[in-house]
Amino acid sequence: MPTEEVVLLDDAHRPVGTAPKATVHTADTPLHLAVSCYVLDDDGRLLLTRRALGKKTWPGVWTNSFCGHPGPGEELAVAVARRAGQELGLELTGVTEVLPEFRYRAVDASGVVENEFCPVFVARASGEPRPQPSEVAEVAWVAPGDLLAAARSAPFLLSPWLLEQVADPRLRRALGAPG
Repeated sequence: MPTEEVVLLDDAHRPVGTAPKATVHTADTPLHLAVSCYVLDDDGRLLLTRRALGKKTWPGVWTNSFCGHPGPGEELAVAVARRAGQELGLELTGVTEVLPEFRYRAVDASGVVENEFCPVFVARASGEPRPQPSEVAEVAWVAPGDLLAAARSAPFLLSPWLLEQVADPRLRRALGAPG
């Protein structure tokens, strides 16, 4: 199996090289490219996932449907579709970029840093998820408004990138969430 590479970026979000994914997430993580996706079903429910306990960053934390790293030269929408299949066994329809300039930096309890330029997408699920246990501990379909209520009342249960993303009214509108 080939080594998964992430795309390293400069402060203007231009590619400046690559590095093996396994070596990037440390206490001094360089800025790199990622994608984040929120998946809705035909009833307008949102798929949340709980990160696998073996994940290097934020193990066991509830987050958006999935995230991932585009490979060198890979189009963002193609990376979204690939990661949906790899993490959740899902095919997607209606993949739409809603936060094209999202960037965040966060430090987890172990000191590992996430430092990503991470455009955010919304898509529709085609079928039911079949999570990859190394990526996802469990899944839940929730009303978008319930996610916003959880973000207000129990933010410590959710990933920091999800909290920043759902604060943006463009994403709330795309999810059909109130306010």
